[in-house]
Formats: sequence, structure tokens, C-alpha cells
Amino acid sequence: MKVSQDVRTQMETSKQNNLKQTNAKSSFQSVVGQETQKLKETELNRLLADLTKQGEKVAKFRSFQDLGKYKKMVRQFIQETVNSGLDLEQSRKWDLEGGSQTLSLVKQIDDKLIELTDDVLDQEKDSIDVLDVIGEIKGMLLNLYA
Repeated sequence: MKVSQDVRTQMETSKQNNLKQTNAKSSFQSVVGQETQKLKETELNRLLADLTKQGEKVAKFRSFQDLGKYKKMVRQFIQETVNSGLDLEQSRKWDLEGGSQTLSLVKQIDDKLIELTDDVLDQEKDSIDVLDVIGEIKGMLLNLYA
């Protein structure tokens, strides 16, 4: 009887140690995951702030160089959002027709970039119109991000 009690005690101790190791691993993984999430959010916020500054430059100077840089920054923001996977599950909602909301939002952003290009080309457009389109693009990017 004494042998079986010793074996049982050793097995229980071994199980408790394994449980503690598993909890420590999952705790470490959750901490790393949270820190990674914070870093990604910080990077996206920085990109969005840079995008806002560049949008103001486009509205003010209306140069093709600024417009090209703005378009590149929008594409980079979209790419970072998709690659980071922040709230990607929430933004990939399927509509009744089987289409993805994320894809339609990216298409709308692309359409607004084309509209912005046309507004910059049309020198008679007011800066308010250009700022309006830039604001719509920013709103859609925020919708994609959040």
C-alpha cells in the first residue's frame, strides 16, 4: 500500500508541475501577443497621422508629387492593416449576396483616390472639394482600421 501511495503522490505532483508550466507558457504568450498588438496599433496610428499631414499638403499645393506620395501612403496603410490582422475578422463581414465588406471598402477607397486625382487635375476645383475627398478617404481608412 505504501508504494502505491508514493507513486500516486508523485503522479499528482507531476501533473501539478505540468499545469503550472502550461499556465506560464500561455501567460507569456498572451503578454507577447498584447505587446505585439500595441506595437501594431501604434504603427497604424503613426501612419494615419502621416497620412493626414500628407493629405493637407495635397490640398494646399496640388502637386502630382504630393498626390503620388499620398496614394502610396494610403496603399501602405491598407497593406499594414491587412497584414497586421487588426480587427480583420470584424471587417470581413459577408453580405447577403456573398460579397465581402472589406473588399468593397478597399474598392471604395480606390474609387475615392481616383476622384482625388481628378480633382487635383482640375485646377478649378476648390480646396474645400479636395479636402472633402481626402476626408472621405481618411474616414474609410479609419473604418477599415477600427
